[in-house]
Amino acid sequence: MVSYKELGLVNTREMFAKAINGGYAIPAFNFNNMEQLQAIIKASAETKSPVILQVSKGARNYANQTLLRYMAQGAVEYAKELGWEHPQICLHLDHGDTFELCKSCVDFGFSSVMIDGSSLPYEENIALTKKVVEYAHQYDVTVEAELGVLAGVEDDVQAEESHYTKPEEVIDFATRTGCDSLAISIGTSHGAYKFKPEQCTRDPKTGKLVPPPLAFDVLDAVMEKLPGFPIVLHGSSSVPQEYVDTINAHGGKLPDAVGIPEEQLRKAAKSAVCKINIDSDSRLAFTAAVRKVFDEKPGEFDPRKYCGPARDEMTKLYKHKIIEVLGSNGKAE
Repeated sequence: MVSYKELGLVNTREMFAKAINGGYAIPAFNFNNMEQLQAIIKASAETKSPVILQVSKGARNYANQTLLRYMAQGAVEYAKELGWEHPQICLHLDHGDTFELCKSCVDFGFSSVMIDGSSLPYEENIALTKKVVEYAHQYDVTVEAELGVLAGVEDDVQAEESHYTKPEEVIDFATRTGCDSLAISIGTSHGAYKFKPEQCTRDPKTGKLVPPPLAFDVLDAVMEKLPGFPIVLHGSSSVPQEYVDTINAHGGKLPDAVGIPEEQLRKAAKSAVCKINIDSDSRLAFTAAVRKVFDEKPGEFDPRKYCGPARDEMTKLYKHKIIEVLGSNGKAE
């Protein structure tokens, strides 16, 4: 059993409370490798933003759970080296799908876990979430739950159709499970193809897809039912067209990739939404930079020469999200 507090990490309880009161959202960035982690910490340290390092089940299998724990501990020390005297860094399991997986992460030093029982019948979701909460809270680990289903594909999480969260269920769910935050479905979606072309309109000037707006009426109804309760948005990458265009210009094939407009995320960040998940944007930034190097310098074989530019591009992306979208800069001096 490893306590996250020994690693210098924090849970989400205090950072969420401050975010709700301050009208901003905490960035939750997924990482799978060293370059992503370096970029996240550099951007967070330079902007003094609290940050959630997210590890999916797939990332945990890819990177090894023991290495991830020490990488998180190293991230805290790296942040201090960069001049961030009191880093506010949370290590979070994204989309845990079993009690055993969540328990393992709690035991390995994660400071927050998500149990995603959204695909289960309502009562089964409650029972599973409550079981995880009861275990995690023994060690002061915070728990995120999910109510409603997001469409799209992200690692092991797949769903053809989304189902909006039912506001009338949230009080019962939060009360009976004891969860610390709740991920809801209001039209965001996993992956780089968040909407099918037939769900969108096309900009007559550019020909680019314009996605449908998020269901802020559902969000408002949830906030009315659970005033002051931390709400989470998954599938909230914006899929920047400049990265899509760069990838396509250098041998890639991402037709009609489309994400959530940033102005909608800014609006959400000013509400009770205090955690916004961003994964695909980082993957696109990484891939765009790597493809550009390979295309322009086909003889390059030193990983540092293409992973380095990818790391720099992700750092720029993360800082943009923190400052221009989420408003969390300067909140963790």
